[in-house]
Amino acid sequence: MALTADVKEELARVGVSKTTVRAAELATILRFAGGLHVISNRIAVEAELDSPVLGRRVRKDLAELYGVRSEVAVVSASGTRQANHYLVRVVDGGETLARQTGLLDARRRPIRGLPNRLTTGSREELAAVWRGAFLARGTLTDPGRSAALEVICPGNEAAMALVGAAGRLHIPAKAREVRGVHRVVIRDGEAISAMLVLMGAVTSVTAWEEMRQRREVRATANRLVNFDDANLRRSAQAAVAACSRVERALEILDDDVPEHLRYAGDLRLRFRDASLDELGHHADPPMTKDAVAGRIRRLLAMADKRASDLGIPGTDANLPPDMDE
Repeated sequence: MALTADVKEELARVGVSKTTVRAAELATILRFAGGLHVISNRIAVEAELDSPVLGRRVRKDLAELYGVRSEVAVVSASGTRQANHYLVRVVDGGETLARQTGLLDARRRPIRGLPNRLTTGSREELAAVWRGAFLARGTLTDPGRSAALEVICPGNEAAMALVGAAGRLHIPAKAREVRGVHRVVIRDGEAISAMLVLMGAVTSVTAWEEMRQRREVRATANRLVNFDDANLRRSAQAAVAACSRVERALEILDDDVPEHLRYAGDLRLRFRDASLDELGHHADPPMTKDAVAGRIRRLLAMADKRASDLGIPGTDANLPPDMDE
């Protein structure tokens, strides 16, 4: 979670000058991190945040954009909550704030998704929507096979609104529900980097990309090592099998082996770990790889035919049952 904390710390310090962009971010934070409550017959707006820096940002925006005074309370860590949380609450003027930020409609009914004006705004506003959602309930996992930028949403409507906002930014995101919890997930590495940049986490995305590249290089190296190991094992098995068959062929044919075939067989047995190409270099005079392979193939074929005529086991008689021929 250190990576997520670093990103949130950077995003909570992003400077925004446009009022509409600040309002889009604040409205999304209140929607994803908070809710509406009735306190003393008055509607209150609450947001539970996971850092004091974000708490100060939200309180500042509430005061400067909407002129409302907020309270803050510290919720101590306990149980599954590993760190303190900060509860920002607006009671005086809470209903008016809820209408202005799109938490309530004109008939005092809670809005389940996000206001249409947020998800159809400018690119800056759409990026602010995602920044607010991530600050409220986002996580970023380390790059790798399971890398993901994920936001927990208050409901399906909010999840679909967030997917739509990502689509307008040309970034693929998917909504999914797991055990009753709605989430929006970006899994593609390039898309994650692009979204981090749009949200304003420029320093964090550099560190994330460096980590991603290191892991890709390591994974490629591991694949190559495994590939080489597999090739070496196959080559060793093939050499053992070839030597076993040549030995059996020379036993079967005994003195009836043509001299040029016996020479190829002896080469194979003298240099058991050598490749066919290397065997050709050991020959005197040197032979091509195909010439060596052809002679050994004819030796084995001749021995197998003789074994069949005599009704005795052929050249594969001494091979283990699980060994490739």
